[in-house]
Amino acid sequence: MALSSVRPAANYPPGIVGVHTLPADHHEGPWDSIITPPGLKERLLGTGLLILRHGRALGQLNGAPHGLILLSGPPGTGKTTLCQGLAQKVALALAPRGATTFVEIDPHAFPSDMLGEGPRAVGRLFSDTLPELAARRPHTIVLVDEIEALAVRRSTASFETNPVDVHRATDALLSGLDLLRRSCPQVLVLGTTNFAAAVDEAFLDRADLVLRLGLPDRPTVERILREALAEAATVFPGLLGVASDEALISELADRCTGLDGRRVRKLVLSAMGSRPDVALDPGLLTAADLRAAVDAELPARPQ
Repeated sequence: MALSSVRPAANYPPGIVGVHTLPADHHEGPWDSIITPPGLKERLLGTGLLILRHGRALGQLNGAPHGLILLSGPPGTGKTTLCQGLAQKVALALAPRGATTFVEIDPHAFPSDMLGEGPRAVGRLFSDTLPELAARRPHTIVLVDEIEALAVRRSTASFETNPVDVHRATDALLSGLDLLRRSCPQVLVLGTTNFAAAVDEAFLDRADLVLRLGLPDRPTVERILREALAEAATVFPGLLGVASDEALISELADRCTGLDGRRVRKLVLSAMGSRPDVALDPGLLTAADLRAAVDAELPARPQ
């Protein structure tokens, strides 16, 4: 299964940065690479499958779903990667019924809100472009990163930031979501945010599932370190010694608790690049190199 685009994203209106056909080989991996609390992935996958498989039937119920899932949490907790992995997992499960279109949207790529261009572009996206894409395949998943850029909390909008444009942009998004749900029940919208408090209350109210990804606890940090070293050792066998040193991994996990998952994973890469000889041959990496990488990272942690 090769990754393919329905059409180059450049041919779509501003905001769309990728349109792909799933399942695809290039989308394998992200789901398994993110370590989450027990049950979180199952709940996320279950909600996605329910909405896409039975969206039309569910629309007949009182309290019908809006086809919207929101992941919130600090940067580096894997929200976007988890959404990308979810799209592939859902597409695989629903493949017997047909392929899935995966659309990636960057809110910062929309025109300026000056003269209402931004809200109009958002409106066209949900009333025209997304329904057109959704009509081509049985299932469509839309990922909107940093959704707070579109769904600004209107109750806290400052007059200094032109609340009229803020209201228009948020209103356009909410109206677009409602329209899309009525016309295209086979669409699932995934949103991510680093700042849940900045997201409009009406948007949050429409979400069928809101999941918060926090910083990893100590057992999770240890697991991330273990998996990162083991993965590196498959490429550089000389790392097998440190990758199997459970006492070292435990020590590093004690010190790294409080870092986000992305920073924990990058500690291995940082250690590999700490000395020219290790950079040339990562198999020479030592426990001292890993401890030094942690030492260099810790002063940068938020106080």
